[in-house]
Amino acid sequence: MRRFSALAIAREALRHHEGWGRTWAKRAPDKRYDVVIVGAGGHGLATAYYLGRNFGITNVAILEKGWLGGGNTGRNTTIIRSNYLQDASAALYEKARSLYETLSQELNYNIMFSPRGVLMLAQTHHEVRGYKRTAHANSLQGVRTRWIEPAEVKELCPIMNIDGPRYPVLGGLWQARGGTARHDAVAWGYARACTDMGMDIIQKCEVTGIRSEGGRVQGVDTTLGPIDCHKLGVVVAGHSGVLAEMAGFRLPLESVALQALVSEPVKPCMDIVVMANTVHGYMSQSDKGEMVIGGGADGFNNYTQRGSFQHIEETLRALIETFPIISRLKMLRQWGGIVDMTGDRSPILSKTPVEGLFVNCGWGTGGFKAIPGSGWGMAELIAKGHSPLTAAFGMERFREGRFIDESVAAGVAH
Repeated sequence: MRRFSALAIAREALRHHEGWGRTWAKRAPDKRYDVVIVGAGGHGLATAYYLGRNFGITNVAILEKGWLGGGNTGRNTTIIRSNYLQDASAALYEKARSLYETLSQELNYNIMFSPRGVLMLAQTHHEVRGYKRTAHANSLQGVRTRWIEPAEVKELCPIMNIDGPRYPVLGGLWQARGGTARHDAVAWGYARACTDMGMDIIQKCEVTGIRSEGGRVQGVDTTLGPIDCHKLGVVVAGHSGVLAEMAGFRLPLESVALQALVSEPVKPCMDIVVMANTVHGYMSQSDKGEMVIGGGADGFNNYTQRGSFQHIEETLRALIETFPIISRLKMLRQWGGIVDMTGDRSPILSKTPVEGLFVNCGWGTGGFKAIPGSGWGMAELIAKGHSPLTAAFGMERFREGRFIDESVAAGVAH
């Protein structure tokens, strides 16, 4: 793999940048692999990367029916935080956040990680109690967060109106080492590293069937032909239920569209991420100056990747009271992503009824922040059959009543 450095950039500038080569190789699939990962988004690529990095398993294919990073990885608002209430959630997300901190150096690829801080606003007395409780839980979990009062909220984000008549700001939960990263770069960096380890990334290759014999996975049928494998990881977000049906079992999931939008670019005015869960809106400013605004999920099952006018109105109507500055901005673009929601709004990282088949799904509206930790735990689960990071997130918890209910605990599952 060609390493990026200041010297390499200077050298290539003299050669009109013609010597860089492909970021990842184009390959036709082999007949058999040790492991096949279905889904070349952030979670699937991270799983493959850590299989190679941590366990030396490199005879791996990553299959993608579209293009690499073209699903939810390229359709989210890039928030990274780990201030969850439940111990299992905090451990998984804090692992991911800590890995993000050095991921650019590890991958030799700038993922543009920006630990600008994440502020979760308390705009009701119920949220005040809830976030103070979370701050105490985070202290016990080793996750660095703290409760802050309205005056400090205003100091951190001067453009905010903290005295709104409907949604006054009563304080907030502040995680200074949370932030954002460039979503495309995360996928590209992992893909580049996987290629360097000899793995095959195969795009435009849709899985049409999953083959098993005697209760054990044998391989997949694809639009490019059959591929055999010893182990199979399904990491396809909103389409997880579709592939589970192919394998002969059902997942406790529903798929809905989650919507977001960005404004026209403006001069720098906001250098933190703000989440306002009472009104279900969250906002940050991109490096290009756009205000990145996230809204809610649709209230009905669907597989659309388009936005809708009612969500623009619903989200911005409430945010404008807290951020009056955005009332005059024009919308630049809007989109939706297909998210997979579990009943307790926590993910599934699990073995399945088919031996050798593993699923990573159910991230709902907050999967981007977990990519490195998810890949780390899923790789360990596939390689060893058990991972401390994923142990609480098995499918059996729904049958046993062991819910990890972040939606009730935090009021939102982002």
